[in-house]
Amino acid sequence: MDELRRLGARSVPVVSRGDRFVFAQLIGDVVQFLGLDVDTRPALPPAELVRRLDRVLAAAQRYTRQMRPQAMERQLPNRPRSYRVLLHHVFQIPAAFVDAMEGGTLSYENMVAEPPEDMRTPAAIVEFGGQVRRRVGAWWDGLADRSGDQPVATYYGTQPMHEVLERTTWHCAQHVRQVMSLLEQLGIPPDRPLTAAELQGLPLPEKLWD
Repeated sequence: MDELRRLGARSVPVVSRGDRFVFAQLIGDVVQFLGLDVDTRPALPPAELVRRLDRVLAAAQRYTRQMRPQAMERQLPNRPRSYRVLLHHVFQIPAAFVDAMEGGTLSYENMVAEPPEDMRTPAAIVEFGGQVRRRVGAWWDGLADRSGDQPVATYYGTQPMHEVLERTTWHCAQHVRQVMSLLEQLGIPPDRPLTAAELQGLPLPEKLWD
């Protein structure tokens, strides 16, 4: 914290060199800051990202159905977040994205908004997930410009829609991998695990993080 204050940074993640720093929400900003010769543009076109996102969300619905109701308030290791909040978060990420694409701003507060008090069961979260999948599909079906070039207002600056869509997709996919791990820890084999082919082209690490 002392180092962040010295730099003048108010939040993380941050990458610094000497007295200069960059807010590291986007790997492209880090690459530019470090002077690296790396292409960080999305590898998949917008249409394919939408298709992948729907498959990831469908998997999240399958795994949520498998979650034991009595485990919903269990806390994740090393973080004050319950399984219920994590399962909801998987679907809240694309919900916040569509909110932004419909004229709003992709705010951090919206993306991490917790489930309402009456959304406490796996079935309720699965239903919410279905609503979000339909919203994403309707947004894409009604989108005239599918180039991905249109600007999107986000909490980390104005970004091309293509990059925000990719970020939305891999963010969901990483958390769904986490949910798969939670099921395995409960002794429940995930129903049709996400395959390497479904994740290929997304900037994901080999291992999980929360």
